[in-house]
Amino acid sequence: MASQWPCSPPSNRGRPAPAASSCGALPLDALSEILLRLPAKDLCRLRAVCRSWYSVTSDPFFIGAHAARHPGPLFLAKFRGDRAHIHVVDLSGTVIKRMPETSASHQVLFTRLNLACLATEWNRCRVLNPATGAVRVLPEGPAPNHVNRVNLSNPYTFFALGRVTSTAVYKVFRMFNRPGFMSMGQQLFELFTINGCTDHARWREMQSPVHVVKPWTGVVADGVVYFFVMDTIGNVIPPDFIVSFDLGREEWRRGLTGPISGNAGALEQYRKKKAELDLAELKGYLVVAHYHESPCRMDLWFLTNFENEIWVKEYSIPIIQTPNYDFCVKPLFVLDDGRLVLYQTPIGQLLICDPGANTFAEVEMGHLDSVGVFTGSLLGLPEGDVV
Repeated sequence: MASQWPCSPPSNRGRPAPAASSCGALPLDALSEILLRLPAKDLCRLRAVCRSWYSVTSDPFFIGAHAARHPGPLFLAKFRGDRAHIHVVDLSGTVIKRMPETSASHQVLFTRLNLACLATEWNRCRVLNPATGAVRVLPEGPAPNHVNRVNLSNPYTFFALGRVTSTAVYKVFRMFNRPGFMSMGQQLFELFTINGCTDHARWREMQSPVHVVKPWTGVVADGVVYFFVMDTIGNVIPPDFIVSFDLGREEWRRGLTGPISGNAGALEQYRKKKAELDLAELKGYLVVAHYHESPCRMDLWFLTNFENEIWVKEYSIPIIQTPNYDFCVKPLFVLDDGRLVLYQTPIGQLLICDPGANTFAEVEMGHLDSVGVFTGSLLGLPEGDVV
């Protein structure tokens, strides 16, 4: 039985196509060229016209060519008004696909993959493959060596889903925060492989880093999970000091200093609570988002070289601070023309920012509960329930 989970991409070798279709007089190459011009949502409906059209639009080579011609991003979202479904949404705000969600409490994690990870802070995690509809409910029990070391009656957990670039294997990273971790309580780390051998699939114990990490800052970029760390002593560890876990090697890497440590003014601003820091993933890079209170703006620093700790500030844009909230704009995606898709978390609104013109446009859609970026093809989604 074929796996319902992504594996290594197929070969790009070409192959000859039949000379003509069985639905009309058009040769298949001409039919393909016409169909390639149509949006994926329309193609999902046109597949029902005849077997030939279904065959053409379901072919992996056609799907790849269509994705290249229609590169606009798709999003996997839960709406605040409908927590019973996961929605595939395009950048115009159009809901294209709706999939049932069994738990309203799960949040769609910030990922940019062709799988979605839905999790709660109290140790519930599911991985969804929108291309097949398959759902993997991950076990709640800890790794064998952690059975007697984790308070499972009231766990506080962090989950992250990433893809190992070299092997195309997907892994879920889990961290248990034991009660009292803010006062040096122990944090435990585990790993689960999604598309490996499933006969004895279970969580595996991972070594803990030297530092206590800030779980709410965790982000995955190019198969590595990054965190800011806690300064448990007092102004000894820089506020932008980063630790990272390599999902492929399954080990912690050396610490990394962020882009503001060498700026005395920026450090002073941060310590006076006039600035905040966050981590993001954009274009496959780790990004430090540096939020300034006065003037209110967001600087985005891209890590271009890990070994030499080279950071490049690619964006500096004004932002609006929402009343009663701290800095609440999270960078989500960079469009081909350089515009940024931003997520206003308290409001649940997507914005498109044009950094050159310093303009913002709201994406017309309902208020979001959580959102991630879907990199798979809509043509790979199963039939039925296309909106």
